[in-house]
Amino acid sequence: MATAIIAKWGNSRGIRLPKKVLERLDLKDNDIVDILVDNDKIIIRKKYQHKTLKQRVEEFYGKDFESVVKENSYEFEEINWGKPAGDEIW
Repeated sequence: MATAIIAKWGNSRGIRLPKKVLERLDLKDNDIVDILVDNDKIIIRKKYQHKTLKQRVEEFYGKDFESVVKENSYEFEEINWGKPAGDEIW
């Protein structure tokens, strides 16, 4: 358990989170969090951020996206599937 003080921040109020709390939750500056109120509790949790395709490719290959594209350009070629056959909206 940690203790904090509510302080004025412009027209709002803020709470400084102790370093140990931030480290435990792997929270960094500018991270987005969800704030929930449940009965008499305030719950702050890290918001799950969806990764972009570029981020996922870089994570998978362990290098920057541009290098991956140069080394594997055949994997990223556009495929023409022909004209729509049904009610597809392209």
